[in-house]
Amino acid sequence: MSPLALVDAWPVDHVAAARIDLDPRGDTPAGDRAGVETHGDSSRRFRIASISKIITTWAVLVAVEEGSLSLDTPVGQPGCTLRHLLSHAGGYAFDGASPITRPERRRIYSNTGIELAAQAVATATDIDFVTYLTEAVLGPLGMRDTTLRGSPAHAMWSTVDDLVRLVAEIAQPTLLAPATVAAATTAQFPELGGVVPSVGSFHPCPWGLGVEIHGAKHPHWMGATNSPAAFGHFGGAGTMLWIDPVARVSVIALTDRSFDEWATDALRLWPELSDAVVADAVSRRNRSRP
Repeated sequence: MSPLALVDAWPVDHVAAARIDLDPRGDTPAGDRAGVETHGDSSRRFRIASISKIITTWAVLVAVEEGSLSLDTPVGQPGCTLRHLLSHAGGYAFDGASPITRPERRRIYSNTGIELAAQAVATATDIDFVTYLTEAVLGPLGMRDTTLRGSPAHAMWSTVDDLVRLVAEIAQPTLLAPATVAAATTAQFPELGGVVPSVGSFHPCPWGLGVEIHGAKHPHWMGATNSPAAFGHFGGAGTMLWIDPVARVSVIALTDRSFDEWATDALRLWPELSDAVVADAVSRRNRSRP
């Protein structure tokens, strides 16, 4: 049985999921698309909530590579840069225009920081962010069913199929230089401690640019067997996505039930799925060896 079948027992009305083998081989299940296995309606649109932050960050990084601004461009309060905002180190609260501390003091998860970063791109390019996002990321990747309907921090709708395209791009980048992706998925200001909302307080609390890094966090919404280098995001709409560069596998799971309504179950079921997928990936790799 595929580990993705575990989602059938989740207490949600609708769920769609995918496992992406980052080293696809000839022994993948029948029907796989170059190492992609899906479960449920992979074309169904879901609100992806904070997974939006990954997509927004990729558009910001395209603007950085184009030279419109840099990660060290000042944005927001004094001492705050684009890099601070994308890694939740800018000193801004979860929501709210006023900072609550100085930059680089603590990891404070902030929608405001991501919104300020998106606005900085719009200002620097003289292109509204929705248009820039579409032209820089969604269009080139063929993410035709992904739309921004409000805040770039949490108001995108997408499908499993579109997010599979995003994962493929992160794994083998064409829009960004590999060095940029490596920096984005490496801890920024690694000494900072902070809180992962609804999960716990950690010191250190590593984040890259737009993605949370697993590190040594425990308990966590990813699996116990995910490597410290695994990175991704979960969303308040009951959605999650991670990529594990060591296990060479990724998981996407989208639901239509608010995380707060089943948080206790989600923080048990998401790691269960994650560990099953990692174990399956290891088993596949072992079977493929001579």
